[in-house]
Order: sequence, then structure tokens, then C-alpha cells
Amino acid sequence: MSIDSSKVESVAILARLKVNEHELPDYVNSLSSILDLVDTMQAVDTSNVEPLANPLDASQRLRADVVTESNQRDALQANAPKAEQGLFLVPKVIE
Repeated sequence: MSIDSSKVESVAILARLKVNEHELPDYVNSLSSILDLVDTMQAVDTSNVEPLANPLDASQRLRADVVTESNQRDALQANAPKAEQGLFLVPKVIE
């Protein structure tokens, strides 16, 4: 798929990018080669290829889901200016 300079200019306007006239041919060539590569990749038959969640086919090491700390709510709320029924009370900021 080839792209022309008017397309590049319109995309640059939409993306709010400033493209100088002397840089325009480089952008046209680069974007055309990228689109050609995408066309080539889309032509490949991938019907027998299973999708991968991870290219290395590895699994993550997970830690056990156990409680490792004791409940310190009362000790932490002792320093709070205001606390009630286990909740921190803060000033209203939205009227």
C-alpha cells in the first residue's frame, strides 16, 4: 500500500504534528514501507497457529495468598486527627 504526501500532511494535522516540507518525503517513504510490511504480514496464513499469551510460553511465579501482617488499624488510627468506627474522618472538600 503506497501513501502520498497529501495523506501524510492530513494525518500530521490530525495528530497535531509539525512536518517540514523537506522532511515530508522521508515520512512518506517510512510510512509506505511500514504499510507494505503490514500488508505482507496480513497475507501470511496463520490459521494453524495457536495464539500465545506470552511469547516465551512461561508462567509467572505467584506467592501464596496468605495474611502476613496483623491488624494494626487501632494503632494507626490513634495518630489520626479524627477517626470513628474504624474509619478515618477527613474534611469535606466538595460542596
